[in-house]
Amino acid sequence: MATIASAGSVPRHAETAIAGELVDTRLVLYHLVAALVFLGVSILAGFLFSLQFLQWYPFEGIELLSPGRWRMIHTNGVAYGFLANAFLGSLCWAVPRLTLRPLLSKPLSWFIFYAWQAVVIATALGLTFGQAQALEWGETPVWIDPVALVGLILVAFNFMGPIVKTEGPQYVAIWYFISAFIWTILVYAMGNFIPQYFVGGAAAGAIGGLFIHDLVGLFVTPLGWGLMYYFVPIILKKPVWSHGLSLVGFWGLAFFYPLTGIHHFLYSPIPMFLQHGAVVTTIAIELVVTTVIINFFMTIVGRGDALRTNLPIRWFYTGMIFYFTTCLQCSFQTTLTFQKIIHFSDWVVGHAHLVMLGVFGFWLLGIMVHLMPRVMGAGRWYSAAANSWHYWLTAFGTLIMFLDLLVAGLVQGYMWRDLSPWEDTLVASMPFWLLRTVSGAMIVVGQFMFFWNVWMTWTRRASLPPQSVEPAPTPSAPAPAVA
Repeated sequence: MATIASAGSVPRHAETAIAGELVDTRLVLYHLVAALVFLGVSILAGFLFSLQFLQWYPFEGIELLSPGRWRMIHTNGVAYGFLANAFLGSLCWAVPRLTLRPLLSKPLSWFIFYAWQAVVIATALGLTFGQAQALEWGETPVWIDPVALVGLILVAFNFMGPIVKTEGPQYVAIWYFISAFIWTILVYAMGNFIPQYFVGGAAAGAIGGLFIHDLVGLFVTPLGWGLMYYFVPIILKKPVWSHGLSLVGFWGLAFFYPLTGIHHFLYSPIPMFLQHGAVVTTIAIELVVTTVIINFFMTIVGRGDALRTNLPIRWFYTGMIFYFTTCLQCSFQTTLTFQKIIHFSDWVVGHAHLVMLGVFGFWLLGIMVHLMPRVMGAGRWYSAAANSWHYWLTAFGTLIMFLDLLVAGLVQGYMWRDLSPWEDTLVASMPFWLLRTVSGAMIVVGQFMFFWNVWMTWTRRASLPPQSVEPAPTPSAPAPAVA
């Protein structure tokens, strides 16, 4: 059995020391607030882009506000503004608690915070003024790439400082964090420098495919799962069900995921043995994900009431269901037979939204619901009802968007297969695009209700009872604490 992550055997009095001395709660708060700011900009950009498909785009003819540029702001803002900031804030909370040591350098931590905001803002400005690279998820202007890479290296040094000083075996969450720090540097360098300066043609396409998928699998996924291995046991107050399955999930991710990215370019000039290998490893990843999902759902056995009473747990487990769904979907859509139908269709767009928002976005929003009153010094949220509405609007909006685009992709794919006139496929897609905009509006409203709740909690925190740090229970019998 794996341990309850960070503080399972930490004495009660040590919890206060951890919160007050090891964790810079102001830094955590600033990262989470920055993540919400960029989330707001990103979802508005996405909603704006969706209006183009309905011929309702309000800024037609204005180059700086062209839909294509704001689409890139939408995707890059989610990846580097929202996800990266939320991960950094969560790591600033979790890593000191897991290692019982502060980060390597407090000045470096604050430098990283301000430098990363500068990188994200410069990226948005560069994209607005048409300086994008021709690489999906790597549109960051060329002159920003070296700075961003140095920033990722500094992040790794800052978080690895306390980790390498920890004596004895490490928690499985730390394993995921270490791998993410290393992999992210390598993936970013591979995707943003090799196609730009060293290779072209089909070789650049292969590298681009690896970059697209490895950005999700080797940056976002290990950080996401590592944080789940930390927060879920702490909140449920019980150990993760299976130590062995936690190892299967980690090593399965490490072995199979780096090879899957070529499935973005099936039927391309890339050698077929690479395409076939990508199909096999993609299906294998679904089996790996299944072991992780089983591990977490067996963990909640006996605590199913938490899905009703604990909102962060509800966010987490909804994201896990979506994660299983999207990986199962991926294992089908990457087969050569299925790829003939759905390639270039809205099926892929729905898949991407379910992954980035429905999975990792849900996990990070759940972490924010759990952490933000603590780091703001408030005893509770200003409005529990607003948080509930935030969850339900986001959950149903995401689910509706996913199902809508899934069906739209099948309609489009089969019409293309039957050689229907292009104009007919557009007419057939319009109702689906309208529903996507409606579901997107639900998501936007939900997020802005959360933003309002954050603001009200911050401004009224003095009138709310002070947050007490709740210690995790000590297991009745010693349990393996490491991976």
